[in-house]
Amino acid sequence: MKFKTIHIIRHGETDYNKNGLIQGQGVDTSINEKGRQQSDAFFKAFKNRPIDKIYLSALRRTKESVAQFLAEGIPYEILSGLNEISWGDQEGKKFNKETAVAYYSVLDQWKNGNLDERLLRGESPNEVMQRQRVAMTHIMANHAESEILICMHGRAMRILLAWLLGHALNTMDEFDHTNLGRYQLSYRSDKFIIDMRNDVDHLKDLFI
Repeated sequence: MKFKTIHIIRHGETDYNKNGLIQGQGVDTSINEKGRQQSDAFFKAFKNRPIDKIYLSALRRTKESVAQFLAEGIPYEILSGLNEISWGDQEGKKFNKETAVAYYSVLDQWKNGNLDERLLRGESPNEVMQRQRVAMTHIMANHAESEILICMHGRAMRILLAWLLGHALNTMDEFDHTNLGRYQLSYRSDKFIIDMRNDVDHLKDLFI
């Protein structure tokens, strides 16, 4: 494969995002009204791109975020390897002082290179990366698709972008993300190159 353009977006806002609740892959929420506005703005800005296929996680908020593209008949595929990280026992809980202690403790472990650490009954970055590798091998094997869109989740995006671009996983937090923000990568000469970082120009008329 000589060249591929890859758009990677985070799903639209959910009430869990709005209310500071921890989602992860164990909470299958829908996007809210603002999320639908973000979805609409993204569609209006990118509906004329020659997207060959859309890849989604198995969580409904990703499919809802690109519903207008799917209504246009663009083929799509659901891959559980693109799911959000599991936050284990923290999922569904309010992000407060108590939950923040466990959350930031494990984030500090990751920053220090302890990438097998996880919250209780959750996933580690290394485990997420391994399932993402399977998903991306499948995606990149489709040589006829020269431009694709991937809709996924915040922490999973950080992990994916870090290893695709050859960065150490403990630097994943350098990849900022916004609901319906877009990263654009080019794949050429067996290498991923970042062309656009957390692009939100299409959301400029919304309060983000």
